[in-house]
Amino acid sequence: MSEIELILPQLGGVKRVEEGSSLMSVAPKTVTDAKTGKEYPVLAALVDHKLKPLDYVAFRSHTVEFIGYNNPEGRRTYIRSLSFLAQCAARKVLPDRKFKINHSLPAGLYCKLRGLPRITDAEIKLIKEEMRRLVAEDLPFTHRSVEASEAIELFERQNQPLKADLLRSVGNYYTDVWYLDGVADNFYGPMVPSTGCLGVFGLMPFHHGFCLQYPSDEDITRTISSQKQLKLTAMLKEYGYWCKSTGVVGVGALNRNISSGKARELINLCEARQERAFAALADKICAEPGKYKIVFLAGPSSSGKTSSSLRVAQQCKILGLDPKVIELDNYFVSRDRTPLDEDGNYDFEALEAMDLDLLGEHLNALLRGEQVQLPRYDFKQGKPFFDGPRMSLDENDILVMEGIHALDPAMVPSVDQSRIYRIYASALTSLKLDENCCISTTDNRLLRRMIRDNRVRGISPEETILRWPSVRRGESKYIFPFQENADSQFNTALLYELPLLRYYAEPLLRRIHPSSPAYPEARRLLKFLDYIVALTPEEIAAIPPSSIMREFIGGQILTSPSI
Repeated sequence: MSEIELILPQLGGVKRVEEGSSLMSVAPKTVTDAKTGKEYPVLAALVDHKLKPLDYVAFRSHTVEFIGYNNPEGRRTYIRSLSFLAQCAARKVLPDRKFKINHSLPAGLYCKLRGLPRITDAEIKLIKEEMRRLVAEDLPFTHRSVEASEAIELFERQNQPLKADLLRSVGNYYTDVWYLDGVADNFYGPMVPSTGCLGVFGLMPFHHGFCLQYPSDEDITRTISSQKQLKLTAMLKEYGYWCKSTGVVGVGALNRNISSGKARELINLCEARQERAFAALADKICAEPGKYKIVFLAGPSSSGKTSSSLRVAQQCKILGLDPKVIELDNYFVSRDRTPLDEDGNYDFEALEAMDLDLLGEHLNALLRGEQVQLPRYDFKQGKPFFDGPRMSLDENDILVMEGIHALDPAMVPSVDQSRIYRIYASALTSLKLDENCCISTTDNRLLRRMIRDNRVRGISPEETILRWPSVRRGESKYIFPFQENADSQFNTALLYELPLLRYYAEPLLRRIHPSSPAYPEARRLLKFLDYIVALTPEEIAAIPPSSIMREFIGGQILTSPSI
């Protein structure tokens, strides 16, 4: 048999192996994180920048990078495999209860068993013990490519209609099916080599099910610490019920609606629901006349904060208030006072990057009925100028401000908190690929941001992808811990937006060259979008100009009320 060359930068060069060798034959046990120096067990590999399992067989020369939990693709591979492990364990010990993963949580994945309304502690213990047994046996994950028709029949027999529906709607000839200890499933990506790699996990009772916890980014020997996010969970649950009422629970059903010409009907329905939700928010703010004079709105990147603040202001005006919208970004400190992050770069997302004393002084003056001179921040020069408009709050006026720190109690501690109404906005989709693969809210927002950055700021999709981990770290530090401080939480997700985002994002992602460090992420997103039927330009034209989605694709007509 002839030999081929594998270029292995982590192992110091080139290794010649027999054609048909698997990556497992040359894989090291661990990889070293270049930034921290920590060692991580190898979970998968990037072969010519494409994610592959370690049983991948090479028949030609490749460049191979082995990855662990410190790599985003390695982390996803672990979580994907852990989900299959939980599925397998649940089927074995509770064969009459259908296992499903509903959505992500701050501490892991929210899982339920269909049947009785609430899973018991004893059932959770059974699943956990079976998972431990499967880990101890170090069983292999195996896979094979099968005809889609065969996979559809398999998933229908296993009472997984969403999986079968998705495969029908996509129309592929073949698909990969993975196997673990006689259990078959499909998680749309490679698995770790064996169950022995999955020793760190937790099962925590949560709501009507349990939270499947996976390792922390900071310490892979421990699971993510548990967090109670009852308001967030209630919002996801409500949105899930609404999706169910429309008959669009999974991507398969969404694709059918788009393919059958019902896109405009779905767009109109989604926009009407969101308009009603904004009106309900305004009703809460105005329920006690004169109580709230300030509305703070916060949310992670690309959650639609700007549009949401304008829509809330619009609804408040309908109820007789005179809203005034100003941006917290104008209260940044000068560049020489901006804190630095761990890499020595300016940390514009830190709370200390804002002039909190000035903000508190202005808000208190406005509450006293005084007039203030608003700052205007010049980002090119890196300093504020006090040549903005002067403003005051009259009897019917209400101030609407949006920014990432709006829910942090440390932002304006000197201001009377009873006069502030706080809103948390995020794109929390409850739409699912299938019974145990929920769609990432993070991916949804990344696609939104990529489209907007390229259109408005001329930023390449590659730059957006490479910047995204830093954005996510800032959100985890400055936004997510304060979600439950909100008086109301608002979901900006729209059922039709993935077909919309595919239309705009796909050509942007295809521009990224295989040599780019952003290429693996671009490939992953393209693979995900392959499961979505895109809207047509004619259908996109039906999206109203006041829609939140117009903030990202263009054509929005919302304007700030004059001060």
